[in-house]
Amino acid sequence: FWRELVPARYAQRHGLPLAQARAEVAARTRAVEGTLAWYCLDYWTRELALDIVALKREIEHLIAVHPHVPDFLDALRAARRRVVLVTNAHPQSLALKMEKTRLSGHFDAVVCAHELGLVKEQPEFWPRLREREPFEPATTLLVDDNFSILRTAHSYGIAHLVSVLRSDSTQPPQAPGEFAAIHDFSELLPVG
Repeated sequence: FWRELVPARYAQRHGLPLAQARAEVAARTRAVEGTLAWYCLDYWTRELALDIVALKREIEHLIAVHPHVPDFLDALRAARRRVVLVTNAHPQSLALKMEKTRLSGHFDAVVCAHELGLVKEQPEFWPRLREREPFEPATTLLVDDNFSILRTAHSYGIAHLVSVLRSDSTQPPQAPGEFAAIHDFSELLPVG
């Protein structure tokens, strides 16, 4: 989406060569990485003069569930664990993902960073989340594909952190970092 489609449409909209559009979009995204703006579709619609929600709809066929995620979520529910999706995704992006994946029924709650006004990369996010969705950091499992988020959660005291090495099935896995890592969610399922 951000590597191909957005730069191509930005180039068309603003009459730029594709290479220049790619460089401009990349520079703009880097400038706000790790902030609410980075994830905000409204922000990007204004900044790039593109209908980002419509562009997301154009590639909705690429939205898919990671292998074994429903099994993992079902195993958590069977173990009587509270299952909460905590996401930085913009509400419209989240709605599209839930529509395409049909995973919404697997969660006890969904908390969107936009509702809290902070993103998971920001240290202030975690206490604010805890006010909204009480949890014990020492017994909480967080699975994420963003090392910056995992580091911030670790600093807050979340004890069980797992990185997903392949956040995008079209890309090679990222190198393991300092956290336990999985290629897919079958690795988190109970044995037997």
